[in-house]
Amino acid sequence: MNAAAMSDSSSVANGPKSEIYEALTSIRLIDPHSHINPHSPASTTLADLLGYHYYTELAHSAGMPKSRIEDKAIGPKELVERLVGGLQPLENTAQYSWLIEICRTFFGFEEDRLHLNNWEALYDRSESIMASAQWSETVLDQSNVQAVFLTNDFDDALEGFDTDTYIPCLRTDDLVFHLAKPEVRGRLAACTGIELDGSLESLRSSLKQRFEHFVGRGARACAISIPPTFTPTPVGDGRASTALNAVLQKGISADASHQEALSRRVFWTLAELCDEFGLPFDLMIGVNRQVYPEGVFQGQDLYDSRVSLIQYRELFNSFPNVKFPVSVLASVTNQELVSYAWIFPNVITNGHWWYSNTPSFIARDSAARLEAVPQTKQIGYYSDAYKLEFIWPKFDMYRKVLSGVLADQFVGDRGWSIERAVELGRRVLRDNVDEIFPRPNGAAGEDSHDEKALGSPRSGLESLGVVGVATAVAGVTEVLEIDALPAEEEVHELGVEDVELRETSAPSGTSADELETLVEDETLDVGNLLDDEPTAQITQLRGESSFSPDDDSLQLQPDPNTGEFTFPVNQSDSDDTLEISPSDDDSPAEKTDPTAETVQELEEFDLEFLDDDEESK
Repeated sequence: MNAAAMSDSSSVANGPKSEIYEALTSIRLIDPHSHINPHSPASTTLADLLGYHYYTELAHSAGMPKSRIEDKAIGPKELVERLVGGLQPLENTAQYSWLIEICRTFFGFEEDRLHLNNWEALYDRSESIMASAQWSETVLDQSNVQAVFLTNDFDDALEGFDTDTYIPCLRTDDLVFHLAKPEVRGRLAACTGIELDGSLESLRSSLKQRFEHFVGRGARACAISIPPTFTPTPVGDGRASTALNAVLQKGISADASHQEALSRRVFWTLAELCDEFGLPFDLMIGVNRQVYPEGVFQGQDLYDSRVSLIQYRELFNSFPNVKFPVSVLASVTNQELVSYAWIFPNVITNGHWWYSNTPSFIARDSAARLEAVPQTKQIGYYSDAYKLEFIWPKFDMYRKVLSGVLADQFVGDRGWSIERAVELGRRVLRDNVDEIFPRPNGAAGEDSHDEKALGSPRSGLESLGVVGVATAVAGVTEVLEIDALPAEEEVHELGVEDVELRETSAPSGTSADELETLVEDETLDVGNLLDDEPTAQITQLRGESSFSPDDDSLQLQPDPNTGEFTFPVNQSDSDDTLEISPSDDDSPAEKTDPTAETVQELEEFDLEFLDDDEESK
């Protein structure tokens, strides 16, 4: 089932909203933030889906004991049975609708509720489907997703996966907030080969090495999740050195003021490196960890309304060339984010995160952004998914809301055409991702794009040759070789906006590199042409038996009129007379005056030319 077929099941009413929605579903997406494991990106059983923290925390909230959910002794099938038994209270939630849509879209589920009487057949059928070796690629294609940004630990080797499809992102929480832990410092030393020796140089060098590693393997962003109490400000060298040495000596027992000063220094250094390497710095602001310690895994954290972006004013002002895509955890902070993106050129609104990721909050927040923030500074949505299957329903929820906002406020209220509204939707859904997160220069695999870059199914263009079709995808150009200019519908099948036709055949002639290979290593020895004495035997050109040069005739002398060096001639009464030295011929050379003969030839030529000209008339 492709994206167009999947959209048929969507409950979007007819009219402008429906037309806009259908157009938005055809856009091939890049998901700019997820927690996908590139070595196991898709699910293998329903337990991977129902184990998503949204379902475990909601089931726990509805009364299921934590011990029944996190019992390590139970297998995946039993876990699904337990969670399905606790789903009924969740049927009203947006998260439940994601689950049903996944089951319908990928596993052929035809019911609208999952319960204890139908779950097992679905479990067995889905497990068989997910066993396919191409399951991950199938999910991406059916979801109309080209690539997914990851969340990579700073010591990730970034090996064993396609970095064009699974795009690395340097996550820096541990570096900023947990460098006092010996295990974190050990990981940093192991992956960089640089030991923190108490000098600020060693700290910066180790952080820079991580940027070099990530950017060299295609990373397009640096990211961090930040508590509401943190205020990023610069720390002087003296204070930072004291803090670093205190942490190295005492670890987590170091005074809190030293740990906080070191955190701010590391954060500021990361911002400097983002500036140096041209990486956007994703800021996810406002989460308080372990507010509910007895909650299930990942169901313990909440937002804090006391957070304010005023805490980041010095950062935004100090790094005008760094792009800061900002996510706020609560819709109540959205107006402040809109205002900062309104004023600061480097502040970008980014997605609808966590507790504000439900339709009602998305509708209010996205409408406020579209009303007030330049359209080029909005990243509409990211999935935050842990498994690929969730990208489709979460993005589809956003597309439905976005279609309604565009239809009501832009087509209805402002009189925009549907095409214009769709272009705005495309801008925030896809185009801005390409422009805000471009591929770094010199990234590994820059030219290694395969057919995944254009989506599935591929058009027939790739089987041809001679004329190149260059298609811009995610800031990357792929060249397809074809024999003839494609028809408009063939270009449209590529599924991208920018298509450039260009001649890619090899240029004729010889290149400079090829010429260099033809040049002989040794130069021709012609001797010293200005030497008074000949340095080599002269070979006769006209069959003379001998040649006896005299000193006067072979010396170069300057011409009295032009200054040009020439061989002198014997002067007689006329400057036009040339005396030739005698040779061994039987008769001496005659004196000749070529002037008269030359004039006669020119006159005859001119007359013939005039005669021909008269005849032509």
